[in-house]
Amino acid sequence: MKHDRIHSPATPRSLWWWIPSLYFGQGIPYVVVMTLSVVMYKKMGISNTDIALYTSWLYLPWVIKPLWAPFVDMFRTKRFWIVSLQLLIGGALAGVALTIPLPYFFQLTLAVFWLMAFSSATHDIAADGFYMLALKEHEQAAFVGVRSTFYRISMLAGQGGMVFLAGRVEEATGNIALAWTLVFSVLAAMFLSLGVFHKWVLPRPDSDGERRGVSDPVREFMEVFAAFLKKKEIVAILAFLLLYRFGEAQLLKLAAPFLLDSTANGGLALSTQQLGIVYGTIGVLCLTSGGLLGGYVISRHGLKRCLWPMVMSVNVPHLVYVYLSVAMPTSIWQIGAAVAIEQFGYGFGFAAYLLYMIMISRGPNKTAHYAICTGFMALGMMLPGMLSGWVQTQLGYANFFVWICVSAVPAFVATAMIKVDPGFGKKE
Repeated sequence: MKHDRIHSPATPRSLWWWIPSLYFGQGIPYVVVMTLSVVMYKKMGISNTDIALYTSWLYLPWVIKPLWAPFVDMFRTKRFWIVSLQLLIGGALAGVALTIPLPYFFQLTLAVFWLMAFSSATHDIAADGFYMLALKEHEQAAFVGVRSTFYRISMLAGQGGMVFLAGRVEEATGNIALAWTLVFSVLAAMFLSLGVFHKWVLPRPDSDGERRGVSDPVREFMEVFAAFLKKKEIVAILAFLLLYRFGEAQLLKLAAPFLLDSTANGGLALSTQQLGIVYGTIGVLCLTSGGLLGGYVISRHGLKRCLWPMVMSVNVPHLVYVYLSVAMPTSIWQIGAAVAIEQFGYGFGFAAYLLYMIMISRGPNKTAHYAICTGFMALGMMLPGMLSGWVQTQLGYANFFVWICVSAVPAFVATAMIKVDPGFGKKE
């Protein structure tokens, strides 16, 4: 009876045991590499140009992960990959904590962040594949808001709680390096505990059968990529994946530096603690609420009907940063309200992007094809982000945020190019 219970399909109740924690775990290393590193380097005196350039390079593992995604399909189970990689990421977080106080900390921490990024990208392949294998299509649509929400909660813990903790320790001790060492030590303990938890709680669906290799892995590898590139409307698909977040990719790298920078440099001069509250807590809570609402709305009305309102909700709220950079408000409530509007819109609109990737990944190679989609998604974040620091330095914050609003045009064009299956994502 125990064996049958382990291999039986997941029930709605059991889904709540592991989907929230799995996507919380998927989000932690990503928010550490992409956001927490930005705040840490800014506080430790690294320039905006270097921060944007080098932390954008850390997107590369997510860009090229389709190169090894088929091998995650070919060997062992998704469950095995998830647990093993979570333990490895916990070790990498501990490695960052150990290297922060050392000379050449910038180079050393970047090296460990690279290890963490590659491990996290591979973990994403396994986690997303496990999600699609363990859930039926209507469950995938119904839980897309939940997975997005708990992914955002990991951001709340990372860029909210951890940034606030760093600010408190920094204020109490006057030692920035000590504050960030403590933060990464806490994150390491959290993630190692998460790996142990998932070893116990993840189900064992029959569809996640173990594979110890194939007779010709290179041939299967090439066939997976060929099948993706032969999809109908592939040009429109790639344009949408690359351009949907063209403006957001640039904003993401400069939002926290703008909020932290001095008024003399055009910033709002928030403290580390204030940043943790405004951007990492209020912002992420609104991002989470938007994600939940987006998943619910799609499950009620379908992706096709929701697509245009959602692409607008991602791009139009960027106007609040134009306001902030021109008005330069000092009220924490005004700043928080502006950040909340932008983050809610982004969370609401990103649900459409996730469902679109699921839609075009359907088929026998859906794990690898979804990984290919997320690789292009990461490339669409990496390339604009790399240059965003230099662009901001040339334009100043106010003109840079105007440019972000103009960057919505490619996203609108790409959205007009794609086709969405009628009724996809709508719960029957």
